[in-house]
Amino acid sequence: PTDGASALEHKIQRRALRKEDFIHYIQYEINLLELIKKRRARIGYSFKKDEIENSIVQRVHSLFKRATGKWKEDVQLWLSHVAFCKQWVKWVFVTSHLLYVGMDSFVCSVAALWIMAAKWEMEARLSSESARHLFLRALRFHPECSKLYQEYFRMELMHAEKQRKEKKEFEQAKMDLGEFNYSEEILNGEMARIIYRDATQKIKGVEFHLAVLSIAKLFDFTQDLQKEILESLQAKYADDPLTWDYMARRELELGSLQSTEHTTKQMKVSEMTQREERCCAVFEEAVTAVPTEDMWKCYITFCLERYNRKTNSEELKQKRLERTLSVFNKAHESSLLPEGLYKQWLQLLLESSLCEKALEVAEAATKHFSLSVEIWQMRLQVLIQLKSDAVTQCFEEALKHMKSKVCDTLPLWTLWVEWSEGTNSKEDTEALYQRSLRATAPAESVTMKEKYLDWAYRNGGYKKVKRVFTSLHENRPFSLDFFRKMIQIEKEQESCKMLHLREYYERALREFGSTNSDLWLDYIKEELNHPQGKPENCGSIHWRAMKMLQGELVENFVSKYTLLQTGHL
Repeated sequence: PTDGASALEHKIQRRALRKEDFIHYIQYEINLLELIKKRRARIGYSFKKDEIENSIVQRVHSLFKRATGKWKEDVQLWLSHVAFCKQWVKWVFVTSHLLYVGMDSFVCSVAALWIMAAKWEMEARLSSESARHLFLRALRFHPECSKLYQEYFRMELMHAEKQRKEKKEFEQAKMDLGEFNYSEEILNGEMARIIYRDATQKIKGVEFHLAVLSIAKLFDFTQDLQKEILESLQAKYADDPLTWDYMARRELELGSLQSTEHTTKQMKVSEMTQREERCCAVFEEAVTAVPTEDMWKCYITFCLERYNRKTNSEELKQKRLERTLSVFNKAHESSLLPEGLYKQWLQLLLESSLCEKALEVAEAATKHFSLSVEIWQMRLQVLIQLKSDAVTQCFEEALKHMKSKVCDTLPLWTLWVEWSEGTNSKEDTEALYQRSLRATAPAESVTMKEKYLDWAYRNGGYKKVKRVFTSLHENRPFSLDFFRKMIQIEKEQESCKMLHLREYYERALREFGSTNSDLWLDYIKEELNHPQGKPENCGSIHWRAMKMLQGELVENFVSKYTLLQTGHL
């Protein structure tokens, strides 16, 4: 073994074993295998291939066995062993054995492992009987696992499809089928039907029905089965929005009974329009039968999906837009439009240059959701985009509503000061910043202080930002960035004064000296490197840091300080 392998080998021979050491050793050996494979492919050299590669494979296999034996509960480790065997060992019986061992090791607790094992039996070993046996065993431990039933259902349909193809090939070859036992029930998917019926006794909900229905649709011999699932869905879950959503979208797939030959572009547009109108007819029935937010959300989501689909037909795009805006409006008038969809409605209105309608909708939304910061923010953004004169009035109205609710008003203040910077005078903007500091909660004011400092420097230069900092430096709470910003501004000045830097560092350390070791190190570096710095102060700063910092922060500080002394930091 190389020096690297020897070191790794030594680690896994210790009395106190660590999982990470095994993983690193395994990864080292797999990387070596990959490297050898690439080099052989590049130079076309295969001498002693079995001897070299097999010894590495056996070593990795042995490492995995030791690791999975030690850490039996680690599912990912076991799956990695299976994946390795699939790629490198190519022994079907080894991988299959691992899967069965895994089932016992994990006390049958992970349904996904059962599915993986059954798929391996079906796809790698071509044994549907073994796969079926595994699924049945799995369902004893997980009798209400939806995913297990879905995959078992899929496996039986795949088995039926395989047998149907075999029978067809034998019949085409005019072979005698007497010696083959092709059951008509299996060929027609009866096993899958039994699984479905059994599952519905234990698993409730639309999602499971829709999942097995989507699987059944992948096979062209399941029309009767699909009909049964669909009828059950409609009978049991007639009031569920997902049922209606499926039934409506199904109209898109039904298509036209007309011949597809010699169709013109206009005929295709007409055909698609008719399909979409059939979908909408079902949705219209749905929102009457199930008048809920979720049902309207399904309807609107469908309309938005159709609108966002690419089409070369301006006529079709316009119809989709009109339909979508109409559905939005109906949901709004029914007071059943979910809060999250108002933003999409407004975006669509603004994109379509329907500004007056956008303003009307934004105002109505804030009446309906008067305590939602997001909705007020949305209305304000519409007003700002349209350069309305009512922006300031709307901000005042929003904050008036927010007073009755303890909530995060920071997005509103941030939007207001940003708008003011580009619109109002410097005096008005500064007054707004000062007002925001008084009005926001302490945690929110931290961000506003940073923004105020940044604005003061951009608009008034060094003297202005120094005055703002002085007015705020006792107004807790602060963020570390508040002080770092001021330190950076000072360092950008031609006459950067160490006296000022010390003040900023000292104030920052008063707030964050016990939780930030890098701040102490930066202070020491300033004293060492600044022309007006005093290196003799470094000892005192180091002593104070050691007193204030705790635990790992002390270790981190000491190691970095040592590097600083040796010139490596």
